[in-house]
Amino acid sequence: MLRMSWSTFLERRAMFSGAILTVALGVALVQACLMVMVSAGDPKIPVGASGKEAEQIREGYVGAATLLGMAVPLALFLAVFIVGSTFAFTVAQRRRELALVRILGGSRPQMVWLLLCEAVLLGAAGSAAGVALGIPGTWVQAKLLVAIGLLPDGFGVGWNWAILPVSFGLGISVSVCGVLAASYRAARIRPLDAVRDSPQAARVMTIGRWLVGTSSLALTVLMVGAGQSADLLGALLIAMAVSITGSVALSQLSPLLVPVAGRALGAVLRLSPLGDLAQANLRDGVRRSASTAAPLIVLVGLVIGLIGALNSLARATGADVRRLTDADLVVSSQNAAAVDRIARIPGVATASPQIPVDIAVTARHREDVRSFRQTHHLGIVAVDGAAYQRTHRFKPHLLDGLRGNTIAVGPGMAEAGVRGPYVTARIGDRKVRLRIVARLPATLENGSETFLVPRELIPAGTVANDSETQTMIKVAPGTPVNDVARQIRAAGLGEPRTVAAWADARVDAQQSGTMGIMAVLMGLSGLYAAVAVVNAVVIAGTERRAEFAVARVTGLSRGQVVRMALTESMAVTLIGLLLGSLVAAGALAGFRPGPGGVQVLAVPWGLLALLSAGSFAVTAVASVLTAWSATKASPVSLVAARE
Repeated sequence: MLRMSWSTFLERRAMFSGAILTVALGVALVQACLMVMVSAGDPKIPVGASGKEAEQIREGYVGAATLLGMAVPLALFLAVFIVGSTFAFTVAQRRRELALVRILGGSRPQMVWLLLCEAVLLGAAGSAAGVALGIPGTWVQAKLLVAIGLLPDGFGVGWNWAILPVSFGLGISVSVCGVLAASYRAARIRPLDAVRDSPQAARVMTIGRWLVGTSSLALTVLMVGAGQSADLLGALLIAMAVSITGSVALSQLSPLLVPVAGRALGAVLRLSPLGDLAQANLRDGVRRSASTAAPLIVLVGLVIGLIGALNSLARATGADVRRLTDADLVVSSQNAAAVDRIARIPGVATASPQIPVDIAVTARHREDVRSFRQTHHLGIVAVDGAAYQRTHRFKPHLLDGLRGNTIAVGPGMAEAGVRGPYVTARIGDRKVRLRIVARLPATLENGSETFLVPRELIPAGTVANDSETQTMIKVAPGTPVNDVARQIRAAGLGEPRTVAAWADARVDAQQSGTMGIMAVLMGLSGLYAAVAVVNAVVIAGTERRAEFAVARVTGLSRGQVVRMALTESMAVTLIGLLLGSLVAAGALAGFRPGPGGVQVLAVPWGLLALLSAGSFAVTAVASVLTAWSATKASPVSLVAARE
């Protein structure tokens, strides 16, 4: 049986090429993520690095591991789903060939074993290609993490032989799982039904497909309903889950949804004879249409749902920062000594500098039943308590006691379980015991201030020279804000911005790392979908030679047949994009108006337009080239052919 599988694999290598490529891409992506995660699991702290530099490096490694931890499950989902749908369509297109095996004496178990052996061979070939692709993929991923600042310069990824069996195991497992259900389904069809193309053999909506589709749809509806009452973090988690379950649901139910949508497009398609014929083919070739639409549903649902959720969270974070800031301008300056001069600018009523300082704070934390001491170097800011209160909105008089040997727990530490009335600070060469006088509430922003210390406590030599000083300014009543900004800029004291512009820039800087990794992952998702769509169009087109020949002998020219196939593909692409957009809409439904009625929903319309244009272009090129190739032979010689 293995020899027969090998012969079939060699003979059908053109049909299997798309499936091999999807396996290779999945293996390469997962291997690259795992290789970088393993290398990032042991942070390399340079000898002589300061405590602040060491903490920055550790936080970068943790952030990189977190992002890659998100990428691996998404890559696995894409690999399993797209490879499975590709294999299912490939097996379905071989119904007659497999029926002949049964007629010649092959049993059902033997046919299943034949397909599984082909899947193992295909998985091994795809894994080998994926291992090779994963090596440059690892370099690219590592360079991206360095470029966005999560990993330090000089970070290198060494080869880990333990990943090699994982890569081959993943590729072969995905291939076998993808073909398993299709092989059992093909084995249950009676050989004569398959040879005759009876309705039973051509049935697409199987019991398994009904169960998976309806259960996923029910779960999606429940989560969308729950998202209406969830907070922003809950809405983000629900959006990620809905993007996956909704894509699975509509993809499994696409044999029902695509023909229905095709009837809805009938008013447009019936305007021309070729369009009317394309609509009929769309309704008749249910499996072909569903196999083309499914990758597009997953692509749009996953990409627009996830990117839209991250953008919405970023917008909500910016709105939260603006809500908590009670100022007219924010001045960013590299020279901390210039902040005192800002207060003397005419028209400035309150100037509240937030000066990053190079000190270490050791605090006791408690998580569940575990208690430990941890030293912090990042996010420690020197402020004037009274001015800080006037330029921020929180509980009145919260920072009245921030004077002398005191400290306030910032929003970045609000949920870190800081315990005890005192912390220990190392300021220069001395240790100081500081009393906690306030705990600021948590905010949505990552990387917020960890501790606030009185400005008079900090010697000039401990100011962090590599960080910008932010000065919140409240302008005196009746003074134009633009005039104050112009005077600050003319005096060379820094760059003044409105609170809205400053908040957006601050959030964008913190989101850049996440969005960089997600952009790469979504780009690979697009490549996945493109391969799957092209594979489905090519396989379907090569199997339609006789159908195209019949159309030509009934009066259609070769060009008209190609235009008919193109119209059909464009209609299927449009339906897939619309169904994917429906999934994305459900994923983003939980992002309702935020604090103060601020709309936090951020739909990536530009990305959606780019995906739509790319999908139409890929499908159109594949459809035209395949139809042109399928109509190359004389139609008379193919009219009676049975393929």
